[in-house]
Formats: sequence, structure tokens, C-alpha cells
Amino acid sequence: MKRSMTQLAKLGAAAALAAFVAAAPASAEGDKVGKSPWGPKDEIGTLNMMSDASRMEILQRIDAGKVYDLGLDLFVGMPDCCSAAFGDPTYQMYMLHTPARGGGGEELVSHSSEAISMNTHTGTHIDTLSHFGLHGKLFNGASADEALGARGWAKSGADKYPPIVARGVMIDVAKAKGVDVLPASYAITVDDLKDALAKQGTKLAEGDVVLVRTGQMGLWPDRSKLSLFTQSGLSLEAAKWLAEERKSMVLGADNLGLESFPSTNPQNFAPVHSYLLAEKGVSFIELLWLEELSKDEVYEFAFITSPLKLRGATGSPIRPVAIPVK
Repeated sequence: MKRSMTQLAKLGAAAALAAFVAAAPASAEGDKVGKSPWGPKDEIGTLNMMSDASRMEILQRIDAGKVYDLGLDLFVGMPDCCSAAFGDPTYQMYMLHTPARGGGGEELVSHSSEAISMNTHTGTHIDTLSHFGLHGKLFNGASADEALGARGWAKSGADKYPPIVARGVMIDVAKAKGVDVLPASYAITVDDLKDALAKQGTKLAEGDVVLVRTGQMGLWPDRSKLSLFTQSGLSLEAAKWLAEERKSMVLGADNLGLESFPSTNPQNFAPVHSYLLAEKGVSFIELLWLEELSKDEVYEFAFITSPLKLRGATGSPIRPVAIPVK
């Protein structure tokens, strides 16, 4: 029996994921991983579109002034995509060493440090090509049998990713529609993207980092209003338009999972994820803070970020910035 993501949400945690996997095939018939045009050793997909020339071009256009921080704070109790949905661990932080308390300050030197634990898909983060596959294979053909170990992937991990410096464009779908936040589970269409771009007076170019605003960060950090199962986000058709027709290098959004949930495809609980990562080699960023860009109506900028070199990781926390350009 096939179940919707809404039904699965009621099951809770790991039981929901197990039920979905048991209820549906791994992917629709005919879906298969893409072959990289950058050769058999490629592990970063469309990030190969960057070059020294493309980075220099956007950096030379920087208009000195405000720098927009697009990253979220990480804190205990923060909303996340996957603790409620799949039983994944939440963000935790605790002190390892602290100064003596109540001692009157006799210590000459105070020493403090802490430890953290988290899913790598917590807070503002980038999904790498090893995050989703089809039929046990990643983009460009790496198989789980060959490349997956107990401590990560030997292929397409966060450690293989270069710093990202590129032209960035925000598509403010929520503002174009005249709403603070898109309705729950709303699937953004190609026409929605085109309409927002027209109202902004913005054009996309090959190799852009394209960030889509749904307005959901206006609800942050209210966990009761931010659930993976009710996320508005990109439809598969909109993702295809950005990846194939507009040849975007990286995508991103201000929501928990880039795409809208629940999926309408009974065979694939995250069709945009598998399409972008496994078929097209397009990485993407989730949980971006786009509210200040929207307020100031900044739609074009230099986008700069870099994943942590987490060896074999399927995702990495990042702290991206946007700097307006001329």
C-alpha cells in the first residue's frame, strides 16, 4: 500500500521513513543517474562551470557597501528537516571546559571550549551529489557497493567541493505574489519564476547561483510552523527549467528541502532531489536567510560561500554571503 508524506508524518521519526521505503520503489522506471560531461572522474557536477574568468568577472562588479549574511544561527532547539521526519539527531552543543565559577577570579588564564553534534543537513547547508542517488548509484555512476563506507562516501563528498564564487540571483516568488509566505505545500511553477523575474527586472544567465524565496524564513524559528511535510518549494518542472533551460550552476531556497512537500509522485518521495543531484549533477542549498535581500530588493549579487572539508559527507554547513554588484 502506498502512503502519502502527509500520512507518513503521523507515524513519526524513523517509522515514517521505513514505511515510505517499503511502500514505494526506489525510483520511477527509466530514471537513471546522469553521466557527467566533464569526464568519468568528475565528482562536483555543474560546479565545473566556474572558472577563474567567471569568478573574476563577478568580483570586479562588486559595489562596495553592505554584505548580506545568508546563513542561519545554529542553536539547540532550532528547527531542522529531519529529526521529526526521519528520527535524525538534532543539533546539540555542550561545554567541555569552562572557567571556575564562584572562585573570585583567582585563575590567571581561563580556558573554554565546547563540542557539537549535528546532522550535516542542519541549518544553512549545501547538499552534495552523494546525498541522493538512483538504483544505488550516484551522479556519474559511482555505486554504493564501490564508493560507500561506514564513515562516508569516497566519491562526491563535501571535501571535493571548491569554494563557490559566482553571480547570484534571488527570485522573490513570495513578493511577486504579494504574500508574506507561500501557502503550505505550494509547488512553485515555471510561470511563477518567470513572473517574479519579470517583476524584478532580473534576467538569468548560464552559471548563476539561483536562490528562490518562499517567505518561510518569516516563520523562523517557530518549529510548529516549519515542518518538512508542509514545505512550499520548487516543483519538478521549475527545477528542470532552471537546470536545463537556464543552465543554473547551483540552486537554493529559504526552506527545509528546496522542493515542495509532500511529493505527488508515489514512487519518489523527493523527485527534485533525485533529479538535480543524481540525474543532472546540480548541487543546492537549503535554509537560506533571504529576508534582508527581499526587504532591500537586492536581486543580483556576488555569491560567495564554501563547504567545510568534511571528508565523505553528503552535506556541509555553510555561511554564504551576498554582495550587491553594479
